[in-house]
Amino acid sequence: MAITSVSTGRKGTLTVIIGGGFGLFFSMLSHASALYFYEIGTEDTALAGAGQAARAQDASTIVSNPAGMTRLPDHMFTGGLQLMNGNIDYQLDNPSLKRPGNVMKIFPNASGFYSQKMNDSLYAGLGLYGNYGLGIDFGDWAGDRLIKKSTMVAMTLSPSLAYKLNDRLSLGASANINYGFLSLTRSVDGSDEKDQDHDWAMSYRLGLLMALTERTRAGITWNSKTDYDFNIDGKARFPNLPDVEYTLPISAQVRAPQQIMLSLVHDLNTQWSVMGDLGWQDWSQFGAPQITVSGQTLDKSNRMTDTWHTALGVQYRPTEQWRLNAGVAYDSSPYRDQSDAAMTLPTGDEWRFATGAQYQITPASNIGFAVEYLHMQSAQVQSPAVFKGGYDNPYLWFASVNYSYQF
Repeated sequence: MAITSVSTGRKGTLTVIIGGGFGLFFSMLSHASALYFYEIGTEDTALAGAGQAARAQDASTIVSNPAGMTRLPDHMFTGGLQLMNGNIDYQLDNPSLKRPGNVMKIFPNASGFYSQKMNDSLYAGLGLYGNYGLGIDFGDWAGDRLIKKSTMVAMTLSPSLAYKLNDRLSLGASANINYGFLSLTRSVDGSDEKDQDHDWAMSYRLGLLMALTERTRAGITWNSKTDYDFNIDGKARFPNLPDVEYTLPISAQVRAPQQIMLSLVHDLNTQWSVMGDLGWQDWSQFGAPQITVSGQTLDKSNRMTDTWHTALGVQYRPTEQWRLNAGVAYDSSPYRDQSDAAMTLPTGDEWRFATGAQYQITPASNIGFAVEYLHMQSAQVQSPAVFKGGYDNPYLWFASVNYSYQF
């Protein structure tokens, strides 16, 4: 999956915000599925992520499978730029209340990767990117006392190593240094009140890449969970309901679950390649928001469940200069019941449809572009009851360019 919003993703939905600073790449992501995004401005976007743990065609393999660096040239740089937009429209069941409308805005993203061959067996690399986070803007609406705006900015620095055991088997590992910033804005007594905090967190990635035959290779990657400890007050209090407090599920938006990705790539001939994925994310570890009445917390069963990912992609090389990509992917919903979704995580089953192309400018450099459409399942929100409503067929789109140079 992938994610986005104040309590978003799994794989991707509310609002992904990604901002690039000078020389640094920040990303604020909002994805209604999870905190993970496959889309970081690289060629993977054109394939809907298909084959990501086995393809290893540029330095962004540091994210998808660090073991893939053993397939790269002696020195290689890959960078990407991306825009994301869409429609995440929250409709209240009560037509007399002011609704927020589309909480999604257009956001940019950027990433950069470098890999280097140290000797015949050892490779090292460094990645700077953002592939999870959140950013949503409900504006002035009936529930702005609960939430008005929420933004999470996440940036990951990923030093990585890969070791080539033999011509068929390689291992890789990354130690990810994650920086996160979270802000929550609500309306209190007629004025905006902002609460914000930042934190550092470590996460880890292990990868294995195996050449099964001369034309077929398989890869598997494990990513550990990432936990941010933000000191944010998620409780909202309503004057007309003096004994009721509602706690936003902020923990779901600042934790990324562990995941496993298995990929396969097969070259049919010199022109055609097919690839696929099977993935899992551990979203069942996250629970539901708490509701407190007169000081007593009401126990609510876990609404989250583990998610599964599958993808299929194809590459076609009509000439030595062009490589054409297309892919489709499916991610299951992190909710046990789509009629009981979190207001800040409007997601469900997700479908991705993508295409793009790479052009070899010189023997040492290539440029590419990609577009992708992500459709999410409709979701209904039951809590808090006074702001019940739903998201009807939300969607996102991505447009990106990437550049690679080997030397």
